[in-house]
Amino acid sequence: MATSRNLPTTDPSTLRSAVQEHYTGRLEAGACCSPMNVEVGNAPAGVPTFGCGDPNAAAAFAPGETVLDLGSGAGFDALRAAEAVGPTGMVLGVDMTPAMLQRARTAARDLGHHHVHFLEGHIETLPVPSASVDVVISNCVVNLSSDVDAVLREAFRVLKPGGRLRISDTFRHDPDGTASTTTTPDLEGWCACEAGAHAPEAFMAQARAAGFEAVAVDAAPEGTAVGDVYGAVLHANRP
Repeated sequence: MATSRNLPTTDPSTLRSAVQEHYTGRLEAGACCSPMNVEVGNAPAGVPTFGCGDPNAAAAFAPGETVLDLGSGAGFDALRAAEAVGPTGMVLGVDMTPAMLQRARTAARDLGHHHVHFLEGHIETLPVPSASVDVVISNCVVNLSSDVDAVLREAFRVLKPGGRLRISDTFRHDPDGTASTTTTPDLEGWCACEAGAHAPEAFMAQARAAGFEAVAVDAAPEGTAVGDVYGAVLHANRP
């Protein structure tokens, strides 16, 4: 499906390598590049977040559920989900960056969360069985993918019937359909989660095309100018 996003390169491996390098550096620095990074409650001590919102707050976790975090990074949202679903539940995190996986696994061990497992892989081809997950979350990661349609199809595949998708991500305010651009972004702008920001209507259409229903995106904050990037949550359910 065509979208308003332009890629800095047509080679997915080059794009992934740039993202890995960027976030390995951010992990070492202990800081996020995004000015939309937000403070949330129930934060695991010493675990950095590189997100742009709070998908967990929108997910309404229940004890015993299985949760999958796409692009789980250092484990911030996955570890918070582990507290919410409790030891009778399970949390899976998928990330492609070895340094992030190491940090997340260490944090899970230190916190005693034996029901959290971090898997190496790509969010376009998830190493997770079909119809095995109650909730899929993600925080400021899907915008980094070169194939958003594949990410949404995979999220649909792994969700159980009735499962929930909650993606916190970056969006470009485009109420009149005039904010899209044909400019090719640079890799740094892409890795900073701004160049690949979604047009809300296009992202919702992609989710519906993947099979999701009850699809909605949070409204832009009041005063957001046309073309500005902001953080919001995509809500969708698998029938």
